[in-house]
Amino acid sequence: MNGAETLVKTLLASGVRVCFANPGTSEMHFVAALDRHPDMRCILSLFEGGVSGAADGYFRMSGEVAATLLHLAPGFGNAFANLHNARKAQSGVLNIMGDHADYHLRFEAPLKGDTVGISQSVSHWTRVCAEPGRVASDAAEAVQVARAKNGQIATLILPANMAWDAAEGFAVAPPPPTLQRPSHEQIAAAARALRQPGAIMLVDGPALWSDLGLLAKRLTKAAGARLMQPFFVSRFRRGAGAVKIERMAYRIEDNLKLLAGAPALVLCGTTRPAGFFAYPGLPSTPDDPNTRLIDLCTREMDLAWTLQALADELGEAELGPEDFTALDLPALPDGALTVAKVGEAIGHLMPDNAVVVDEGISASYHLAPGLKRARGHDALTITGGSIGFGLPNAVGAAVACPDRKVVVLEGDGSGMYTLQSLWTMAREGLDVTVVIFANRGYQILRDELAAVGVTEVGRNVVRMFDVVEPKLDWVALAKGHGVEGVRVADMAGFNAAFAQAMGQRGPRLIEVVC
Repeated sequence: MNGAETLVKTLLASGVRVCFANPGTSEMHFVAALDRHPDMRCILSLFEGGVSGAADGYFRMSGEVAATLLHLAPGFGNAFANLHNARKAQSGVLNIMGDHADYHLRFEAPLKGDTVGISQSVSHWTRVCAEPGRVASDAAEAVQVARAKNGQIATLILPANMAWDAAEGFAVAPPPPTLQRPSHEQIAAAARALRQPGAIMLVDGPALWSDLGLLAKRLTKAAGARLMQPFFVSRFRRGAGAVKIERMAYRIEDNLKLLAGAPALVLCGTTRPAGFFAYPGLPSTPDDPNTRLIDLCTREMDLAWTLQALADELGEAELGPEDFTALDLPALPDGALTVAKVGEAIGHLMPDNAVVVDEGISASYHLAPGLKRARGHDALTITGGSIGFGLPNAVGAAVACPDRKVVVLEGDGSGMYTLQSLWTMAREGLDVTVVIFANRGYQILRDELAAVGVTEVGRNVVRMFDVVEPKLDWVALAKGHGVEGVRVADMAGFNAAFAQAMGQRGPRLIEVVC
């Protein structure tokens, strides 16, 4: 037995069952050990950003930590953007990053890089295995850290000789440490604040998709307070049967209006809201300067206990039909294609309990009204703003939830960042329907340029924002990755294509020319 074998045995003994991988030479002994344990599901991505994005989506939908297998500092660097999104989503991810044998590091080999430095810039915990006999215990601690504080990024750096040298045994990850809780005095103060007319409680985490949402709604209704959620969250429930929770807007101007005049803003499982970017003449945060900000329960704390403690102080009101989204399926639209109509068609045709991964970027605003009227589903959003999250996140969600339809709403520009995920969908036979909104450019950047006050543009701006000359052919790209694709230009075509995708299993792509 060698260090790599003890690593795999430790992962399996600790409940890690999936490894999203893009391996290289320094990881070959780990690869061989994985091969000897078919009970570990290994899923290849053709780009490291697909690996990290899939691990993020897997945690969001399963609550379980997956391992990633990444090749040295450059491979980890390719995974960085979606690790950033995973960190902002508070997803638990365990990275296994290979490195050169420790005695080889004194030489300037081509792939030598700062593995520790690049890991520490996005990971909560980083460790270099220093002895083959400690690989198992290091791995067990990494699993524990990834599960701690409601989800963290843990990176274990495995020099090649730590993997191939002799070692024995395995370890089992201990349970994560007990979550911290606010004091009873803090609970009482927050309860008093919530009783003020116009007070707001802002929630995130499992309050947006589990029964904790019912508790949050009951206690805020009892207090007469508003219940809100941030705009970008890892997961929230939407459509028929969802608890009604006000969703903040993308634009800070809109959020200034939403939060104006609130006497108190109580944060539960979330952080103080801030603008996506800074803009000339606008504040960085949308909360009213006269609002009392109460940071009651951070994202790393015990949200369930906190909500129950608040309910004990405030009471719990009975909920009625008015507190839930009623089933109100939009009619199936016809005629000329618009993004809003596409949202209505998806809302009409999408089955119950689907998973929607939303990286529609500029299209998302127009899709939302139709999706709100759909059957109940989970929505995953781009928490960290680093584009290229949608396709790989859907891979992870589909692996976590094989019996649920996964629908990806994807911009054509952002989809190009990680289109290799289409190949993984095809290889694994994942039940994912990808809807590409082909507006032939980075429309969000056009909007942002206007938001900072630039109203006149020339050739350089046009050529940096447009995706034309040549136009992207998503049907051909899908076919080249093994996924059946179709292009639609009117609602009849979209309705037929999406209905067919919902009626069959396996990956499909629909290019919407808009």
